[in-house]
Amino acid sequence: MAFSEYGDYDAVGLAALVRAGEISALEVLEEAIARAERIDPQLNFLAHRAFDVARERARDPALPMGPLAGVPWLVKELATAWGGQPFTNSLPYLQDQVAPGDAVIVARLKAAGAVPFGKSTSPEQGWCLATESRLHGVTRSPWDPARTPGGSSGGSAVAVATRVTPVADASDGGGSIRVPAANCGLVGLKPARGRITLAPMTVDYWYGGAIIFGLSRSVRDTAVLLDVLAGGLPGEPYRLPPPPRAFAAEVGAPTGRLRLALVTDTPDHGTPLDPEVKQAVEDAARLLEELGHHVEPRPVPYDFWPLYKTYTALVAAQTAAFFEAMAPVVGRPAGPDDMAHLYWTMSEKGRSFSAIDHSNQIEQMRAACVAMAGTMDAFDAWLMPTLPMLPREHGYYDMTLDVETYDDTRMGPDCCYTAPFNASGAPAISLPLGWSRTGLPIGVQLVGRAADEAALIRLAAQLEQARPWAGRQPPIAG
Repeated sequence: MAFSEYGDYDAVGLAALVRAGEISALEVLEEAIARAERIDPQLNFLAHRAFDVARERARDPALPMGPLAGVPWLVKELATAWGGQPFTNSLPYLQDQVAPGDAVIVARLKAAGAVPFGKSTSPEQGWCLATESRLHGVTRSPWDPARTPGGSSGGSAVAVATRVTPVADASDGGGSIRVPAANCGLVGLKPARGRITLAPMTVDYWYGGAIIFGLSRSVRDTAVLLDVLAGGLPGEPYRLPPPPRAFAAEVGAPTGRLRLALVTDTPDHGTPLDPEVKQAVEDAARLLEELGHHVEPRPVPYDFWPLYKTYTALVAAQTAAFFEAMAPVVGRPAGPDDMAHLYWTMSEKGRSFSAIDHSNQIEQMRAACVAMAGTMDAFDAWLMPTLPMLPREHGYYDMTLDVETYDDTRMGPDCCYTAPFNASGAPAISLPLGWSRTGLPIGVQLVGRAADEAALIRLAAQLEQARPWAGRQPPIAG
């Protein structure tokens, strides 16, 4: 394989070349490193380089020849532990911390043959739809460097979009997989609650609202990655049974004629829906009808702000608990200078709730999600925007604001189509099916029934075949 062809391969394709002996894992890695060194100075997506560690792994004759054999991987600098590497959540408070061992998902990636070679940028503590931090600076979109690639998985999204690597680590607690996918023209699946263990970080993070997975450029890569990472551990509260067959087998499988709901309404006091975003969703609806599905316009299936307020109250309480737990690790309690003002006020908010408040908030969130699921279950999937607007310019998500102002005027209005499905645990996927007049990607979101990623993968693969996006590359790419 000529190195110039590297960016044309997805992870499944690269791994097949490595297993066949047509190229070595080390050659693949060196191409990824060369691209990273060329593009990172322009876009700032690398939080940490571990190139020599990766080279040692790629040279190892015992490297597993699994489904991700020799595939370069970036670990997000948020929540995912990679033994011996920084584990800071991009926070000044944790800037000296090192992971003592691998998270289960990193161990699974390594067992599948992946080669981690660095850590990708994220915002402090992750509650942001941009990727900007005091530790690592501003990460820029390869489609328009004046705009954000999204957050909190923006560093990984930039690496995948620019063909540095075909897949990379991403996590989602309010849209942090789907938003960067939308902004960067990628496939972004948020798996169902309980599909993937977070061990050893936690067993019940944000009550199952946050999940770690990845970003890709192809539906088949997403399906294979889900096969590699899926599986909870005994005793975990949301652990799902294994699917009846591999998720990879769903790619290209018949979808049948589906009944789909179309949402182009804006939730009350959400960010107004940009006409180009609405057009992209409606175009996707027409395509689905051409493919034989029934598409029916429906109103937004949830009362956004009460659900969002309850969900963010739980996030605040667990943020306070997180900093309390880290004090003995760091050697001192956290203070207001150790983090953005957003997180200090979020932590203080979390501390203000009583145990009774917290119990009632859990019940309120779950009751709202049961009602939402009951409405949504009448359809095979729901089609709606990923984001209501085109990518924001840098600095919009101002983390010097207090938590109430930030959530009410920045984060909340923009995640009005994503965060509800973190609260409910439903699987959701963003696909690059739209493009603005100026050439910016627009994500279109499909939301499935509980634990039914398989249906989303079948439908996403059908859309990918009907309207391919693999040939679209940003102006800045490898």
